[in-house]
Amino acid sequence: MEKQYHRVGKRKNSIARVYLRDRASDAGVIRVNGRSFEDYFPRATSRMLIKQPLELTGTVGQYDIFVNVQGGGSSGQAGAVKHGIARALLIIDPTFRAVLKKAGHLTRDPREVERKKYGLAGARRRYQYSKR
Repeated sequence: MEKQYHRVGKRKNSIARVYLRDRASDAGVIRVNGRSFEDYFPRATSRMLIKQPLELTGTVGQYDIFVNVQGGGSSGQAGAVKHGIARALLIIDPTFRAVLKKAGHLTRDPREVERKKYGLAGARRRYQYSKR
């Protein structure tokens, strides 16, 4: 059986389970929730973000990547997939750590949506003031 590497990536409310396997075909394939990578992330910026760890380490097309991602929105899911891929690449070759760490791909982005407060329209936005 082929070797498989598994890691979890997170961002905002999104959780991505990333599985890296040695490629089966000529070019490495990326599948997200059973769909093709380009189909699941139609925005070019999201696709570019996900490929960053692979391009930094020079491993584009060397692995088949299968991702299960849930929660959050499109941007958060793309960030979670990027984080998961970067962490999985560390298992394959620990020498990638310096490059990935410097680029900030190993740090989980801690920013979350602030909760709504009572008496306000949102977390900080107030209701419109009426003079009369």
